[in-house]
Amino acid sequence: MAHEVEPSAQQNISITPLLRRLWPSPGENKVSAEEIALAIALIFTDQLSPVQTGALLTCLHFTGWDRRADVIAKCAEAMRAAASQIDRNALVKVVEARGRPEGDYKGGLCDIVGTGGDSHHTFNISTTSSILASSLLLLSKHGNRASTSKSGSADLLNSTRPTAPNLMAVTPQSICKIYEKSNYAFLFAPIFHPGMKYVAPIRKELGWRTIFNLLGPLANPVEGNIEARLLGVARRDIGPVFAEALQLSGARKAMVVCGEEDLDEISCAGRTYCWRLVDRSSHQSTPGDVDIESFTICAADFGLPAHALKDVSPGKEPHENAAILTKLLQNQLPRDDPIFHFVLMNTAALFVIAGVCEADTSDMGHGDDGKVIPERGPGGGRWKEGVRRARWAVESGEAWRQWTQFVEASNSFSTP
Repeated sequence: MAHEVEPSAQQNISITPLLRRLWPSPGENKVSAEEIALAIALIFTDQLSPVQTGALLTCLHFTGWDRRADVIAKCAEAMRAAASQIDRNALVKVVEARGRPEGDYKGGLCDIVGTGGDSHHTFNISTTSSILASSLLLLSKHGNRASTSKSGSADLLNSTRPTAPNLMAVTPQSICKIYEKSNYAFLFAPIFHPGMKYVAPIRKELGWRTIFNLLGPLANPVEGNIEARLLGVARRDIGPVFAEALQLSGARKAMVVCGEEDLDEISCAGRTYCWRLVDRSSHQSTPGDVDIESFTICAADFGLPAHALKDVSPGKEPHENAAILTKLLQNQLPRDDPIFHFVLMNTAALFVIAGVCEADTSDMGHGDDGKVIPERGPGGGRWKEGVRRARWAVESGEAWRQWTQFVEASNSFSTP
């Protein structure tokens, strides 16, 4: 059925007919994911009143429809469409010039991100891993300030010393220039998703998690140009839903993970549930050629010891976590440091998903002994080879080099 709206006396559009069908039985009333996405899109242009926005988010939450793969995929598409647009042709050119294909990795953009909300307050693993991964991959790290922890990705990076990056200067207009100087870019969500400001106070007042807590990881502004991603969720039941949403969105290289402690990254303590998108085609084809495989992995599969979460959960303020990040990037943490191992595992997983670990030879640069570890673990991944490469990123200084080049590049632009 077509999306039902009623013009009101104000500039707002009324979605009352849709709300009546959404509650209490959207299935019986044949509500479609497309209709929900159209209503969500009105939020980004400030055409939906705060009351109706709150009602929509509440209906989706309590019917469970905000945890359906088709709804998540369509709403994420609407969120990306409302984002500040990037010059795609220019981006493709700079990626082709900058990317370094290796193994099954084609040199494209990658992301590693979690939904947050796991309440464990672990160190900023995905953000740190994204910097390590930029030693071999092109990274488009999409992130924001903290919402459920003390130290969000943007809070962490803004606290780095001696010089912090100018995150506000990484814009749709400057992003290609950033990639001319570094493999790394941090895409600060408020810059690329200005329409989210209209829903922010409503989310805060509602007091429960809404569909927007799930859309962020799927709303990377360079979504159409992302080759591979690692995505963490804080609830096991959400894992297969996210994997299906990625599949519906056309993703071909991705893995969704959930630590058995309800951790939104690969756990260093216990098992991690994985849902990996596997591309069965050898050429350009339809999304139907992408299967979802599920399996579990643990620290031993990476050749590393397990560590209790309390040993990787400093719960510190951003400036304290930033000091740990800097020490790690400068190779000043002990080789057996629990946080270091935690970061190595998650970086290794992104390397595996991107495909660089499929290379049977290795010439990463200074300090690479070239000894590939061909052993395969759960899901057929070369997880230990991923760790070897992640260690090299730190020990060779390449991760630090890419980070400092990003810091310098971002500070060379004026803030909008």
